[in-house]
Amino acid sequence: MLDKVKKLIEYYEEVLSMPHRQEIARELRNEEDLFLLLLYSEMIGIPNPVYYYTLELYPYMIEKFHDWHLRMGMEKSPLTGIRCC
Repeated sequence: MLDKVKKLIEYYEEVLSMPHRQEIARELRNEEDLFLLLLYSEMIGIPNPVYYYTLELYPYMIEKFHDWHLRMGMEKSPLTGIRCC
C-alpha cells in the first residue's frame, strides 16, 4: 500500500512539473551560477563574507568552473590559479 501511495505522489509531482520543466531547469542553473559566483568571488576581487566556509567546496566545484565562466561570458578563466581552458 505504501509503495502505491509513493508512486502516486511521484506521478502527481511529475505531472505538475511537466509544463514547467524548462523553467525549473533554468532556475536551477541560475541558482548554481549565483552560488559559483559567491564561491569564486574572492578570487576575482569581490569581497566574500563567507570565504572561510566556502573554501572547502573548491575541490568539488572546480569541475563545473569551465562551464560557469563560459555562461558568464568570460572566454578564458578569470582566475590565474585555476586553468581550465
